[in-house]
Amino acid sequence: MHEPFERFLNVVDVEATCWGDGPPRGESSEIIEIGICVVDTADWRRVEKRRLLVRPSRSRVSAFCTELTGLTQADVDGGSDFATACARVRDELRGRHRTWASWGEYDRRQFERQCVGGAGYPFGSRHINVKERFAAAFGLRRGVGMSRALALAGLPLEGRHHRGDDDAWNIAAIVAELARRGQPVTA
Repeated sequence: MHEPFERFLNVVDVEATCWGDGPPRGESSEIIEIGICVVDTADWRRVEKRRLLVRPSRSRVSAFCTELTGLTQADVDGGSDFATACARVRDELRGRHRTWASWGEYDRRQFERQCVGGAGYPFGSRHINVKERFAAAFGLRRGVGMSRALALAGLPLEGRHHRGDDDAWNIAAIVAELARRGQPVTA
């Protein structure tokens, strides 16, 4: 049975290898965690929370990255390769069929950059920049960070900030709040 085309929305947040002073020679930033929260747009409920760990191939998890995300090299070594993670998003979470949303453009650009290397892009063309929509709904001249947006909307930060699954869950709460305020996030 296929679900209605627009009923579910995938809210995505990625964490990537990062460094306090830029990457070491020969390394580049790559996705190490894909967090997804599925939102049922019929009633704007968060119905599923997923976390996919991704084993980097061109970089290592720095101490700075571990401090920021809580992820260690050992954690991501147990993850799947990027192509397999993309296939899971595409197949298990219907990535190519559902509209997807993220906080800003970073996540979309990171997927586009990384998918050039042969991994199939797991999403369709319908992407929503929730940061932009939030700024417009709240009359802000420019976007704010996700944690600031939660505070402005009167929502709690749930879980650990800079953790893909927790950030996706929190962004999805903002999506639901925008819908509650009469400004649903739709393509």
